Amino acid sequence: MRWFHLAVIVLLAAATLIFAAQNFDTVTISFFRMNFSLPLALQTLIVYLLGAATGGSLFALLRRSYAGSKRGVG
Repeated sequence: MRWFHLAVIVLLAAATLIFAAQNFDTVTISFFRMNFSLPLALQTLIVYLLGAATGGSLFALLRRSYAGSKRGVG
């Protein structure tokens, strides 16, 4: 099962990189009244990395919480 998960991660990362490589047009994103004009490829990679970091952190937090609840208080 570990190989399946690794394959899915590699496929999604490859799809993201292919998308980024094919889209170098500059686009503008508005966030809290700030405007950012960057190439779509760079914005895609930034969002992908932020998603990976927050998803990994959430998964680690849930794993630690579950392990702590199994140990009990005391």
